[in-house]
Amino acid sequence: MTSTIPAPTSAPAAGPRRPISSAPPPAEGVDTFESLDPATGDVVGVHPVGSPEDVALAVERARETARWWGGLSFAERADHLLTWRSVITRRLPQLAELVHRETGKPHGDATLEASLAIDHIAWAAKNAKKVLGPSSVPAGLVMANQAASVEYKPLGVVGVIGPWNYPVFTPVGSIAYALAAGNTVVFKPSEYTPGVGQWLADTLAEVVGGRAVLQCVTGLGETGSALCTSGVDKLAFTGSGATGKKVMAACAETLTPVLIEAGGKDSLIVDEDADVTAAAEAALWGGMSNAGQTCIGTERVYVHRAVFAQFVDEITEQARGLRAGGAGAQIGPITMPSQVDVIRSHVQDALDKGATVVLGGPEAIGERFVQPTILTFVPESSSEMTDETFGPTLAINPVDSMEEAVERTNATRYGLAGAVYSKKRGMEIARQVRSGMTSVNSVIAFAGVPSLPFGGVGESGFGRIHGADGLKEFTYAKSITRQRFKPPLNLTSFQRDEKAEKALGLIVTLLHGGKKTLR
Repeated sequence: MTSTIPAPTSAPAAGPRRPISSAPPPAEGVDTFESLDPATGDVVGVHPVGSPEDVALAVERARETARWWGGLSFAERADHLLTWRSVITRRLPQLAELVHRETGKPHGDATLEASLAIDHIAWAAKNAKKVLGPSSVPAGLVMANQAASVEYKPLGVVGVIGPWNYPVFTPVGSIAYALAAGNTVVFKPSEYTPGVGQWLADTLAEVVGGRAVLQCVTGLGETGSALCTSGVDKLAFTGSGATGKKVMAACAETLTPVLIEAGGKDSLIVDEDADVTAAAEAALWGGMSNAGQTCIGTERVYVHRAVFAQFVDEITEQARGLRAGGAGAQIGPITMPSQVDVIRSHVQDALDKGATVVLGGPEAIGERFVQPTILTFVPESSSEMTDETFGPTLAINPVDSMEEAVERTNATRYGLAGAVYSKKRGMEIARQVRSGMTSVNSVIAFAGVPSLPFGGVGESGFGRIHGADGLKEFTYAKSITRQRFKPPLNLTSFQRDEKAEKALGLIVTLLHGGKKTLR
């Protein structure tokens, strides 16, 4: 496997290329690429292709700035980050418009995404000291003369490679927590949403007097590969599992630790005592919002057979008003054109193996837009059930018990998120699901709780953003002992005598020699 991160294999379909970005053009002679509106093909902006030399210079600037940023107190960094939070909030319509143009998602969804990111910036800024600052820990009886403490120090420079589906919320989950921990950041946004990445870097630069606290390096796959091998102190990546493996291989060349948030094939489980109307509404939102282009979205639904028919009727009725494309549509286009073929192949494979179309189907899959598609009785061996579809489709199957629902949910190489609807057994079922995150009687709620860690298991990746775990992810633990008084037993000395050794043996025996029953 090569360490090169692949460039996009296709571009949005041709259409009128009318620049609609007011950003200044790159310098003459610089290689450039265009970001396009996936709904129309219009040019949103023109951006430089960052070379390995550009990446290296950005990392060098970040390392120099890290001495200043990392040297600030938690309160001083929080002041800068909270000011940045306020700047983003005041310019929220501007940011939402840019997200809308580069991804195609409706303005309301873009605003929701950015609003959640704002909340995460605030949480990271306000809680960094409590989570990462010095704290005392017990020294134990043998080392009772020592005062012991632990604190968490910034790594230095963090590289972030962000996705296009949530170009604000997802990368900010790494960026804000890395910055709050005292690191500087070099950010390579997706080639489909470079303008959003540059906007984030530019607004923070206003707050910190132009210092290289957060830099954006735009480009294609080669730019991301260069960031992996640039010598950053950690690399946070969000994207497909296949590209995540290439990122890990590239980072291994410099022993750079990585945080990977890859794909998912999340399920929503509906028990026989669930509120069926609410469960259907949640499944529809989890599966269709953002045109299904959500790593923590719902792709599979397992419904207790006792309420299966009622659930299918309910979700079908709710879905009839959903539409992708056109004025007032709740669903935008497929942002990455090559994904349309994946969606089409998954739906067709399910039908070829015996699935039933309830809504949509192959004819609902267009060149830019995919209309909501609901399938039932989908064979578990079909790609619609095993592979990440990343489109507005739902596969709904009946189960005879919640045990069967959990077994089918866990029969995947992924383990990112999921949801459970049940009045009595919600928490019990949620704990049995092999995933990093689960919502009970709601969907994707965990993403909006800044204090909760976010991440998966299996081929969904490893490491955590958000919450205390997310702050610690971008630090190293620093342990310190300080002698408070001379030890009664001087054990770490060549002057240690037989009497001290016997005393140590007695202490250890008294502490650990007897059986103890845990309660």
